[in-house]
Amino acid sequence: MGFTPQIKIPATYMRGGTSKGVFFVLEDLPEVARVPGPARDRLLLRVIGSPDPYGKQTDGMGAATSSTSKTVILSRSTRPDHDVDYLFGQVSIDKPFVDWSGNCGNLSAAVGPFAIRNGLVDPARIPRDGTAIVRIWQANIGKTIVSHVPMTNGEVQETGDFELDGVTFPAAEVQLEFMDPADDSDGGSMFPTGNLVDTLEVPGVGTFQATMISSGIPTIFLNADALGFTGTELQDDINGDAALLAKLETIRAHGAVRMGLIKSVEEAAARQHTPKVAWVAPPKDYVASSGKKIGAGDVDLLVRAMSMGKLHHAMMGTASVAIATAGCVPGTLVNLAAGGGEREAVRFGHPSGTLRVGSKAQRVNGQWTVTKAIMSRSARVLMEGRVHVPFAG
Repeated sequence: MGFTPQIKIPATYMRGGTSKGVFFVLEDLPEVARVPGPARDRLLLRVIGSPDPYGKQTDGMGAATSSTSKTVILSRSTRPDHDVDYLFGQVSIDKPFVDWSGNCGNLSAAVGPFAIRNGLVDPARIPRDGTAIVRIWQANIGKTIVSHVPMTNGEVQETGDFELDGVTFPAAEVQLEFMDPADDSDGGSMFPTGNLVDTLEVPGVGTFQATMISSGIPTIFLNADALGFTGTELQDDINGDAALLAKLETIRAHGAVRMGLIKSVEEAAARQHTPKVAWVAPPKDYVASSGKKIGAGDVDLLVRAMSMGKLHHAMMGTASVAIATAGCVPGTLVNLAAGGGEREAVRFGHPSGTLRVGSKAQRVNGQWTVTKAIMSRSARVLMEGRVHVPFAG
């Protein structure tokens, strides 16, 4: 076996929302990995410790969940009215590929703080105290995110009293505005089929009512009871059942075809990050994974979502944008589960607790559009220095 020396790359390990990932400045990567392609993917796979047939990522920076098998590459933006370009890579745990098809809404909260710390934002735009406005170009999906980063004494403020269910300790609040989050780049609707609710036929599984939306991230919403669920499920109720996971993946694959994201269900295996599958239900009492009691009166609806083949422990940030958008459009399954009618925000229950998200949706020329979705997260540096990785280019 040949000898492959380890290279050392400046990197920062950060928590953003309920996710963690390894952050890089583009210029710090080996030259061969500064452009998209197999070399970049090989590098990031090895950094995270994938593919790992044991499913543990012991020999890398990943932590064996979809929420922690993530990488981010940032650079100064050359786009007008933007500060930083943000590229997100979702690293498969057990397969040799990196999915670049979507954004991570949770790690979006860490982009602004990282960009400020690493000199990617013009110092003239950063107040000594108050709030720094960081204009982010999300390169995966071609959208703008505006991050409101708290500053104290010229430094990014990370500690505070903002509590986020799914994160153990309080921190400083980072508000995110996802501008024009709907995927209407081809001139179509944020509802790819043109309908608020479709009938989705899944051979061998069943027929389901579904709201399919591309806002934040492509998402297929189903009614919980149609799947035999209550909407109060926790990870242990879903993730140990191989047959159930296969059923949900089959639904996801057929929904992806219906949304026009892929041409055949076989292609879904190479596109694990998008679309997401989620199910909704009216409010009910339940106990969150932390032991916290959530009352039916605490939320407008319940939502559970799958990420990379497993039930997410809380809620993906981008799926939260989809929930915000669909929840504010009368007639979608999300809106109906929340009681129907016009609204500008919803508070939903997820496995770790609750989250409030807002959206400004309106109907223009017969089609629903959304100008922005808003939510709050927090972020913190966990470690910074150099990541060591065997890499020969």
